[in-house]
Amino acid sequence: LAQQRILIKGGKVVNDDLSVVADVYVEDGVVQQVGPNLNPEPLTGLVVLDATNKLVIPGGIDTHTHMQFPFMGSTSKDDFYTGTKAAIAGGTTMIIDFAIPQKGCSLIEAFDTWKNWADPKVCCDYALHVAVTWWSSKVKEEMKSLVQNKGVNSFKMFMAYKDLYMVNDEELYEAFSCCKELGAVAQVHAENGELIAQGAKKMLAMGITGPEGHELCRPEEVEAEATQRAITIANAVNCPLYVVHVMSKSAARVISNARREGKVVYGEPIAASLGTDGTNYWSKDWAHAAAYVMGPPLRPDPSTPGFLMNLLANDDLSVTGTDNCTFDICQKALGRDDFTKIPNGVNGVEDRMSVIWEKGVYSGKMDENRFVAVTSTNAAKIFNLYPKKGKIAVGSDADIVIWDPKATRTISAKTHHQANNFNIFEGMVCHGVPVVTVSRGKVVYEGGAFNVTAGEGKYVSRPPFPPYVYERVRQREQVCQPVAVKRAPYTDVVLGISVTPK
Repeated sequence: LAQQRILIKGGKVVNDDLSVVADVYVEDGVVQQVGPNLNPEPLTGLVVLDATNKLVIPGGIDTHTHMQFPFMGSTSKDDFYTGTKAAIAGGTTMIIDFAIPQKGCSLIEAFDTWKNWADPKVCCDYALHVAVTWWSSKVKEEMKSLVQNKGVNSFKMFMAYKDLYMVNDEELYEAFSCCKELGAVAQVHAENGELIAQGAKKMLAMGITGPEGHELCRPEEVEAEATQRAITIANAVNCPLYVVHVMSKSAARVISNARREGKVVYGEPIAASLGTDGTNYWSKDWAHAAAYVMGPPLRPDPSTPGFLMNLLANDDLSVTGTDNCTFDICQKALGRDDFTKIPNGVNGVEDRMSVIWEKGVYSGKMDENRFVAVTSTNAAKIFNLYPKKGKIAVGSDADIVIWDPKATRTISAKTHHQANNFNIFEGMVCHGVPVVTVSRGKVVYEGGAFNVTAGEGKYVSRPPFPPYVYERVRQREQVCQPVAVKRAPYTDVVLGISVTPK
């Protein structure tokens, strides 16, 4: 990577805790100075970026992507090259993807497979969550090895996709216990897979084969019930829990209530659930309706996005991802006669930052500092990347975006860089646009033009026991253990009941 010496002049540096007008000097891929009127020497070879009247923010961290994911009879359109290139255009400088083994298969082999796919292609930094799709002593040993040797500190368990990825409550208990022991963050896809399977049969038997059947067989309560169950199981073993793609008001309320009860749980709404809704499933145009199919589904209650944004603004929900898993209309057509065969997934990796600015900051629901927290800093803290990522400060990685809060752009499949022939945010006008993206100390996107090469991004190892998550967990482990009551032994009569065999 040809790193540059960069001086960003005249902008307002926005971190999650403070905004200040300052220059930023970058060298060797790292922030070297932050302050007023910087004049680094020598001037030769110095790239100067004018950020006057603009914001200088940490690059976004997308906590949830699925690039080139083999799923439901197809493979998602965005690979690690087009996906990370699109991310950069949208102001995201790091993604965390998922290595997902089949049941009975090795977690380490899945990790190696995904890493081998990603390394030659990524245009920005990335990390990998690993899914636990079955349970055995081998899985436990492999989780330990991934944490100690591969820089993995998060594992995802599916409560849905019966017979494919779904684990039962006993397996959840074991996996959560292992995560806690290893200092990893346990993640769940929270839906009741058994109810979904029964609901799908019911819908098809009623002749409902279109995309609306997808939402009808996995209604809000199916998500809320699983969310509550996951939180209960995690709390039983004192394991921190991260609920991916929060899609409904009821599931969000469950998380909010748990946080207010002091439980260590984090909720991740995504660009789709914050920027659009499930009324699209009832479109007369099959292709339009199918475009929005994802799991859990978008909700037909049109007040859901605003409700989720309010909770995100007020720290009831914590971070934002996208679940970027793009399938084009021809791929979606695998389920033209049966909604259960429509590949689940939507776009978002390029649109997330602008959608959240539009629906969050421009609407007046959150300020610029909270925007940085939910698009970058909180993710960096939860997954132990902070302060190298998620912050603009001396010593931090030079993943920086110059953001123009006054500029607008209209989202469209005609102009986006995601490898898909539709966009679920088609026509949305967004105030707030990334005009320059710096990744690993190099200007990779400026004024609509790219300067990227496949493989320039790097895999980022994440140490276990992130302090932001585990300080409370460790303290509770010390002071909140149950204690037996000391009492004199019982010495009176014990009455037994004799049972006469028949």
